[in-house]
Amino acid sequence: AAVDIQPACLGLYCGRTVLSVNGSVETYGDCGVCPRGQRTDDNKICRECTGSPDRYDWLYLGFMAMLPLVLHWFFIEWYSGKKSSSALLQHITALLECSIAAVVTLVVSDPVGSLHIRSCRVKKLSDWYTMLYNPSPDYITTVHCTHEAVYPLYTIVFIYYAFCLVLMMLLRPLLVKKIACGLGKSDRFKSIYAALYFFPILTVLQAVGGGLLYYAFPYIILVLSLVTLAVYMSASEVESFKDLLVRKKRLVVLFSHWLLHAYGIISISKLDKLEQDLPLLALVPAPALFYLITAKYTEPSRILSDGGNGH
Repeated sequence: AAVDIQPACLGLYCGRTVLSVNGSVETYGDCGVCPRGQRTDDNKICRECTGSPDRYDWLYLGFMAMLPLVLHWFFIEWYSGKKSSSALLQHITALLECSIAAVVTLVVSDPVGSLHIRSCRVKKLSDWYTMLYNPSPDYITTVHCTHEAVYPLYTIVFIYYAFCLVLMMLLRPLLVKKIACGLGKSDRFKSIYAALYFFPILTVLQAVGGGLLYYAFPYIILVLSLVTLAVYMSASEVESFKDLLVRKKRLVVLFSHWLLHAYGIISISKLDKLEQDLPLLALVPAPALFYLITAKYTEPSRILSDGGNGH
């Protein structure tokens, strides 16, 4: 049989596109960048991504979708304070904005009109940073083979953030102008101004650290949720179960952190073995219970008084 001998296709992510298929015979183009929605196989041939995201991929996308929502809620709460009763409506509006943006992002992604997306499987960290692996065969000319090897996990986040920003600019100013009467004119739009700062930051974070976040986000969730829960309970002077029941808002914050704990545990375990992984969810209330049990022993005034009595 005749063998089509072609020069080697250098580079980790360079490949040959399939120009035509005649029966079982394929004709290939020159070695270069793969088109969007394709990545190289083991034979350096660009193949279309026909798979679907696995459970971990969806959990990663869920984490990236939660980031702007959590920041929205934080700044709404931060700038509303105790002067306005409109915070709840703003929270609901932020949730609505992010939910609509997520649905629209899935609908416009390939295949268009469906909530399903096709994707390429993530094999290693370098798949997120193909621009760092462009080969230079003669050490002078660089062959540019940068493409989205993790299609569409990298770009779909940018599309989602763009829709979030557009929906926020369309919906939130009208809502805030109508209901935020308890705030001054300069204060009522501060949560929107904050979003105009954190969206570019999130975009740069995804652009530079998308691959690192993909592998580290379960641990980031656990650490941040533990730290923020401890800070909140300390700042709110929660020292017993009775203090939690005094205000409904504290219970809402507690349950929100529990949901984040559960999300982090599920992301780490991936629920591959249900009989082993589901019992881990029983650990979700443990940090809060530990804090409440030990809070009275670590109260600063108590420690100072005990120290004074010792001397």
